[in-house]
Amino acid sequence: MKLDNVLIIAEAGVNHNGDLQKAIQLIDVASKAGVDIVKFQTFKADKIVSKAAKKANYQSKNIGDGDDDSQYNMLKSLELNEQDHAILIKECEKRGIQFLSTAFDVDGIDFLDNLGLPFFKSPSGEITNYPYLKRLAEKGKPVVLSTGMANMQEVKEAVDVVMKYGLTKKDITVLHCNTEYPTPMEDVNLKAMNTIGDELGVQVGYSDHTLGIEVPIAAVALGAKVIEKHFTLGRSLPGPDHRASLEPDELKEMVTAIRNIEQAISGSGKKEPSPSEQKNKEVARKSIHINRSMKAGEIINEDDIIALRPGNGISPMEWKDVIGRKVNRAYSATEMLEWSSLK
Repeated sequence: MKLDNVLIIAEAGVNHNGDLQKAIQLIDVASKAGVDIVKFQTFKADKIVSKAAKKANYQSKNIGDGDDDSQYNMLKSLELNEQDHAILIKECEKRGIQFLSTAFDVDGIDFLDNLGLPFFKSPSGEITNYPYLKRLAEKGKPVVLSTGMANMQEVKEAVDVVMKYGLTKKDITVLHCNTEYPTPMEDVNLKAMNTIGDELGVQVGYSDHTLGIEVPIAAVALGAKVIEKHFTLGRSLPGPDHRASLEPDELKEMVTAIRNIEQAISGSGKKEPSPSEQKNKEVARKSIHINRSMKAGEIINEDDIIALRPGNGISPMEWKDVIGRKVNRAYSATEMLEWSSLK
């Protein structure tokens, strides 16, 4: 999945709080922000977590639901059923935005494959899930792998698995990620994104859980081809991911900034004047001017000349070539010197 432009994935995730209408509102927000893809999560709680599993610390803190520390109960309330998926796909089509969802088990992969999704997005928690990775690869579609909580060896092993079962490096995009919500700035380690690309020879991107938009913008400047960022209808809503998500205006601001950075780094790399600045050369640069009134036949000394704007005369870089020559006509102070009037 070679990308010419940065692919921006707006991660709705479970920020619909199990409410289909909120999910539709999230699609609308993503579309208006100008992202490429809005992504949800596809799972059945019974198939991905035991009833004994506890919530992560950030989940308990963000949800604020008293003594219920069951991850199972939380996820059960956030499921989207098959009919919900069909409705959300139609809503995306109406708004001209691509629908995507992340599966968390092999049945979910099969389900999403039947929906005709163009590629698969693997969450960080499945980076060490061999049967999951195997099933992804067997579908023959490009994959985007998030790598939160992983070390380089684990990332290499995951890439090896999907390549073993049919994918090539051109089919694989690896996202650097930190799975803490929100991620402290000192833990971002953004340079690791390019380390992944250099060591594995794959396209890279960044899945962000920091507060604000600075880090994904920086990731684009460093070469990220995919950016994934959570967003919400409101950070004060109850739920595991809202507090580390962008609100609608922030999402739009991020998209605008990424597109600007994308243009800013798209040049040839050759240092030369751009078309837009050519017209400013004469205004900003300087030429050699006479610093005092001079009569024809006088010899120019260094004190007799000065560099002044505009820059459409003799360049000050020719300074030494002018000194010691005679002027063949009279000059007034601050008048621009011309080669034609020098002997």
